[in-house]
Amino acid sequence: MADLINLLAQWIHAILPAFVRLPSLTFALPHVAYWGGIIVFPLIAMYLVRREMAHGAIPGKVALPMAYMLWLVGGIVGLHRFYLRAPRLAFAYIVPFVGILYGNEQIWTAREGTSSARHNLSGAEFDIERFGKAVEKGLEGATEKLAKAEQALGPAQMKLAETNQILDQWQAFVGGMGLVIFVLLVIDAVLLPRLYRRCLDIEAREPSDQKVSDLEPPTVTAPRRDIHNPVVDFIDWINGWVGEFIAYWSVMAVFVYFYEVLARYVFNSPTNWAHEGMFLMFGMQYLLAGGYAAREDAHVRVDIIYERLSERAKAMTDIVTSIFFFIFTVTLLVTGTIFVLDAISVWEVSFTEWSIQYWPVKCSITIGALLIILQGVAKLIRDVIYFRQLGA
Repeated sequence: MADLINLLAQWIHAILPAFVRLPSLTFALPHVAYWGGIIVFPLIAMYLVRREMAHGAIPGKVALPMAYMLWLVGGIVGLHRFYLRAPRLAFAYIVPFVGILYGNEQIWTAREGTSSARHNLSGAEFDIERFGKAVEKGLEGATEKLAKAEQALGPAQMKLAETNQILDQWQAFVGGMGLVIFVLLVIDAVLLPRLYRRCLDIEAREPSDQKVSDLEPPTVTAPRRDIHNPVVDFIDWINGWVGEFIAYWSVMAVFVYFYEVLARYVFNSPTNWAHEGMFLMFGMQYLLAGGYAAREDAHVRVDIIYERLSERAKAMTDIVTSIFFFIFTVTLLVTGTIFVLDAISVWEVSFTEWSIQYWPVKCSITIGALLIILQGVAKLIRDVIYFRQLGA
């Protein structure tokens, strides 16, 4: 199998120009694009989802814009064809893609060989220069050492030429596989509307009368959510909106990590921003989601004794133990704000090569603390109202 691939690499190298190879990706995400993306993307996603729900979209129905998006971001492995239920030619993407991965592995090996050969050649050239000076000075044994160094120069040059040739062959092979995928993508860019219509015909033969608007709403598990007044409803709305907003950050992470894997293993160009950007984004998501989790009663709690109490005792317990909740959250707010003010005072950035701003990340500590405190206030109001209702 390896011999067959090597022959194919030599054939591609012979018939394709030397410049046919996958380019290196030097893209570094600008800071303004990062911060703008985590704000704008969720807003667009929320709008699109709500619009589809308002129109009663049918779950599972394909969309042509989605097909083109998959063609753009995942077409290298034929995701758009799997999405449109046309998997036959989709496998035509898999073969050259696997070839690219295998070829890149060989390129790394060839680069190591080239580096070693270049080192040996440099050593031989250095020895020739050094012993040549020694011969001029008439040092004993210099002539023999010079002859030995000159004898090693030829094989070193041949070895470097050989490793360079192997490296060029594999780079041409990977470039050829990339060219195959590029041609397939161009063809599919024209065929996508036709594939989309055919997929609609297939789905038409699989009728579904269920719509998004007909789906049952999620069961509310948080206690006393049926108690309403303007204050608690407003707080619920705030944390509900924030929870929905930051949930779409997880969708962003899919695209970013897909790009990172593609850049690293296909184009041999790992980024210096993808991991750090997503690491910070998920940290902010964790902090900002506290209020939403409290609204849905999703925080971990030990209720072995609590569950055995009467409803009135439960309400009283919630009211009393809220003191500890507010002690913790207010402490978080105060200490977090100190960190935020310190970061803002120096416009703190990371110490990495990307140098992303840290102060907006730390601002999520204060914002998250405020959100969870607000939700704690809403819960306390509900507990008091419920306790009074039980005592009436």
